[in-house]
Amino acid sequence: MKKIIIHIIIYRILKPLGFQPNLYFIFSFLFLLCSFVSFSQVTSSIDSTKIKIGEEILYTINVQADSTDVVVFPEEQTFAPLEMIESYKTDTTFEGDKYRLIKKYGLTQFDSGKYTIPPQRIFINNKPFLTDSINVEVKDVVVDTTKQKMFNIKAAVEVKGPPFDWLLLLYWLVPILLIIGIAIYLFRRKKRKDAAAKQLPPYEEAIFALKNLDNTQLLKENKSKEYYSSLTEIVKRYLDREVDEAALESTSDELITRLMMHKDAGSFDFDLETIRKLDSIFKRADLVKFAKMNQESGQAEVDRKTIEEIINETHEAVPEPTEEELLENQEYLEKLAKRRKRRKWILGISGVFAAIVLAGVIFGAATGFDNLKDKVLGNDLRELAEGRWIKSEYGNPAVILETPEVLIRAEAPVTNADNSAVIGKDFFTYGEMNSPLYIMVSTMQFSQKQDIALDTALDAVLDDLEQSGAKNMIVKRDDFETEKGIKGIKAYGEFNVQVSENKVLKQKSTYELLLFAQQNGLQEVLIVYQNDGKYAEEILKRIEASIELEIAEKDGQ
Repeated sequence: MKKIIIHIIIYRILKPLGFQPNLYFIFSFLFLLCSFVSFSQVTSSIDSTKIKIGEEILYTINVQADSTDVVVFPEEQTFAPLEMIESYKTDTTFEGDKYRLIKKYGLTQFDSGKYTIPPQRIFINNKPFLTDSINVEVKDVVVDTTKQKMFNIKAAVEVKGPPFDWLLLLYWLVPILLIIGIAIYLFRRKKRKDAAAKQLPPYEEAIFALKNLDNTQLLKENKSKEYYSSLTEIVKRYLDREVDEAALESTSDELITRLMMHKDAGSFDFDLETIRKLDSIFKRADLVKFAKMNQESGQAEVDRKTIEEIINETHEAVPEPTEEELLENQEYLEKLAKRRKRRKWILGISGVFAAIVLAGVIFGAATGFDNLKDKVLGNDLRELAEGRWIKSEYGNPAVILETPEVLIRAEAPVTNADNSAVIGKDFFTYGEMNSPLYIMVSTMQFSQKQDIALDTALDAVLDDLEQSGAKNMIVKRDDFETEKGIKGIKAYGEFNVQVSENKVLKQKSTYELLLFAQQNGLQEVLIVYQNDGKYAEEILKRIEASIELEIAEKDGQ
């Protein structure tokens, strides 16, 4: 149909121009040939037209172009109703002055039926080319329910959430408490410095306090108790700073007695009348504060004036400090400052230590103190038991087992075995004999099938182990069988590890030795550990449960 339409178009175009029929057919042939060549640059194919549900179809687009052409495969190709699994890299091959591009897509469908892969658009020098559509049939997977064993739906299993990470809380809590403690200390220190900088000399401070008391409304509000409390505190604070350091902590009678002692000792030139006036005011103030005695009108103002006179007289009586006294006082203040600083450091460190201990006690009480000890001091066996395990096979005949770490191939030691019949020996280890955990896998292959007596072989292996540094060995024997029914022999017990010619470790190591004889091979698994009563036994049981023998599996087939 396309050819007929093209012929008609060419005929109508060329007829008015006077072209001959033979030229017309030649021109038509060349036009169609060019069109065919352009169309044949892009082709598509699939590796199968029939697949099963979920099976991959490999859809290939093949483009042949000149070396100067620019070919673009859009990434947003749509293959609906099929789904694209993967877009593979484009392969390029050169054929003379042309090159071929091969682009592959992985497609699939999860519902049975007949589908059509739609045409895909390819751009060559910005000119679009379309591939052909392709039909695909997706078939169901036939299941024979009479032969296929059916199982009941399993009940839902409640999964516990992960335990609360107290160690993470401890990591965050201690720095936070430390930062808060430092911030409080710096704030209080700054506050004390500011207060010390603002503090007036004793005399100026007392006069300033009396003026502030005058500005209050205590007397007008008939609050004599509060007024006398402030008045006596002002004079006591002044005497505490200027005369006697125990004035603030002393009662009225004790303070009067101490002032008399200072006068008799000649420390201060007090007037007896001044002390008597002060004693009279103290007693009157005690009656007002504790006996709620009502004062005569104007008595409080008189007492306030008398206190100011006492402060003035005391200020005049206080001798000026000499240079030696000032120096001694400066040294004393410096020692006092150092003592206070040392005390603050001790309190700060004690606070941090107490916070750490408290957090440790809380963590230990919640998760167990053994767990706390492992987290703080570390436990190599625990880290191995709770870490990621690796399952691998070792040697020939192969021993397959799961271990906390991959075993490393090592040079096989000289043993008591008859090496003349041995054609292959492999030796793999993890750790050292005196480390918390030591694992060794050894396989030996003989030149021909032999009947191996496991008891005799075990004696030879134990002798080799003793020569390797196992001293004071306690040996117990028992039969062993893997989960798949492979039988062997087991030796277990304790020994002391010799680390040098003159040194043997006092702590005993626990060991377990497993021996298997399969066809023309001998397989050995040795586990040595320092028993901590928990994690070491878990590691041992897990390794035991994972042991498989490749030769035995082949025999059973």
